[in-house]
Amino acid sequence: MAVGDPAGALVGPAGVSRPAPSANVPPGFISDYPTVARADYVFGCMAANGQTRPALEKCSCSIDTIATILPYEKYVEAETILSVGQVAGQQAEVFRTTGMFRDMVADLRRAQAEAEVTCFY
Repeated sequence: MAVGDPAGALVGPAGVSRPAPSANVPPGFISDYPTVARADYVFGCMAANGQTRPALEKCSCSIDTIATILPYEKYVEAETILSVGQVAGQQAEVFRTTGMFRDMVADLRRAQAEAEVTCFY
């Protein structure tokens, strides 16, 4: 049986802490996304969608949904490809045109689309 702690985390029988469940996250789901990555996503999302409590809730839901679809390692790879692809020049062109890299970004885009449908509509 898990018990709550003041920080909102749940502490299991072995003393292992995990985040409190969200309404949109399947029961028992433990994400490998670090808190700083989640916070970074939410800050960026709120900058694009407004600095309001409803935006906070939708953006938090969004990263939770993405985390259920895409492992953190794949998320980081796709975000890195997108970031490098924004640089001008021939070397960055490889990241924009290589099929493997396009597929990684497409996986992220699909997860983001699912999160948008789940959390914003």
